[in-house]
Amino acid sequence: MTVDYRCFELDPTMERDAGYNIYEKLSSKYGMSLDQAKANCRNMEQMAYELGLDFRFDTQVLTNTFDAHRLVMFSKEHGRMHEMTDRLLRAYYSEGQHIGDHATLVDLAEEVGLYRAEAADMLASNEFSQAVRLDEQEAEQYGIKSIPFFLINKKYAITGAQSPEVFVQSLQQIIEQDGLTVDQSGAACDDDGCELPDTK
Repeated sequence: MTVDYRCFELDPTMERDAGYNIYEKLSSKYGMSLDQAKANCRNMEQMAYELGLDFRFDTQVLTNTFDAHRLVMFSKEHGRMHEMTDRLLRAYYSEGQHIGDHATLVDLAEEVGLYRAEAADMLASNEFSQAVRLDEQEAEQYGIKSIPFFLINKKYAITGAQSPEVFVQSLQQIIEQDGLTVDQSGAACDDDGCELPDTK
């Protein structure tokens, strides 16, 4: 099955109040009809549903996500990056929340255990702007233009929503090409030692 993942757009360059929907954006960006854009997104919603996920593109609020990215950087310093990222994605793709709005972001930050006042102060400042810009530059250097995008060992890329079989095959090829071995604990090993998997 071929998966069109162009419904997934987190855009830190878009205006805060876009005034158009995901279907109109996809139609303009990729030169497809509105019906094609809707069909692609319906397909993604159905696939997500089969995996226990709830995507609702009809209610998605397109917005500039730069401040949401800054909030993720802020949450990383407080050990809540994974929780914050998950909460933002759920708010954006499933709940139709405006994740470009500071009040919404502060509420979401509090939900994952961050202090409201600290999150609000950070969002009112320019803090973490440079970190987000550096991430954007690095993504550009690696040719990352859409999500999902998986970069392995900073030289191998797996793009798009792939099946588990494709991931396994790709990882096996990478292990062979880089001369790695994987022991039963999941540690990747070469002549310089082993790198334990990140279990955070």
